[in-house]
Amino acid sequence: MQFIRYLLYPLSVLYGLGVVIRNKCYDAGLLKSKKFDTPVIVIGNLEVGGSGKTPFTEYLVNLVQTNNNVATLSRGYGRITQGFRWVDMDDDASLCGDESLQIKNNFPDIGVAVCEDRVMGIQTIKDNYEIIILDDAYQHRAVKAGLSILLFDYNSLKNSRLLLPTGNYREPFWGRKRANVLVITKCPSDISESEKATIIKNIKPFAHQKVLLSGIAYADECQALIPKKDNYLLSNISTDTTVLLLTGIAKPELLYTEIKRKTSLVTHIQFADHYLYTQSDINKLLREFKAIKSPKKIILTTQKDAMRLKSATFEKQLLALPIFKVNIKMVFWGDDKLILENTVLDYVNKY
Repeated sequence: MQFIRYLLYPLSVLYGLGVVIRNKCYDAGLLKSKKFDTPVIVIGNLEVGGSGKTPFTEYLVNLVQTNNNVATLSRGYGRITQGFRWVDMDDDASLCGDESLQIKNNFPDIGVAVCEDRVMGIQTIKDNYEIIILDDAYQHRAVKAGLSILLFDYNSLKNSRLLLPTGNYREPFWGRKRANVLVITKCPSDISESEKATIIKNIKPFAHQKVLLSGIAYADECQALIPKKDNYLLSNISTDTTVLLLTGIAKPELLYTEIKRKTSLVTHIQFADHYLYTQSDINKLLREFKAIKSPKKIILTTQKDAMRLKSATFEKQLLALPIFKVNIKMVFWGDDKLILENTVLDYVNKY
């Protein structure tokens, strides 16, 4: 597969040329960026998929929502609708995208909207919200953000930085220059000071940039997919527990590894990121679960996957299954936590 991607290198050159010309046009003012009086925070990445943008968005929402009226705005990747749309907790993920639906379910009191045109989206919601967080909008340069935060996956730092379609980068590595903060996500909690220094050296921050390291944590309590059923604790998994893991996310390896630490009896049903489940997939899940002979068995999935499983079409079949969603959160440690929170709050407080 990688060999085929290398054959596409000429397309990567053309793609990169187009990206560079577009960015130069914005830098020169030939293409206009709209600046807003409302504080706008942009979260994004250079590499496609799986860097932790949604958990980071939720981290920021949790940080700033106490004293502010907050809204998030994203494209709503994977939805079948178009244009501007408010996200409701009872929406089907196909109407608004799984990530935006997850944010709305986790933070029901904030505004969550989707719109391909971020400028139009901000103009629609800005009069009713004090802070707007744009999820996955680093390349959306029609908006001039007040604070830009760029994420890099720790597990991908040594990968090639080739552009699409040969590599996974959306724009050249030097595009990081536009960001105010560079966040390395999914770092191990026991990362050494020497490795931190090596990471910062290799990421080559510009003088105006902060480089912060973060990890992920799994909440012990897993909510039942179907409301009104008892929740499940990850700490209850033992060596004789059989886990059927269902994922449709970009990089499920960390979650799989976390469960394997608790039990070797793990069957992983894996689909592509944002995959919309079908009736045949649910039938397969039912068959796989029924085939497990152990009396101590559960199904685990992610919150993001749960948004796509929440369809009324599947509810009756899934009602009988012990299926629980694992809550993944982003964590910062020590000085990095203080630096991030002070940077964000200082920016917001200017308004």
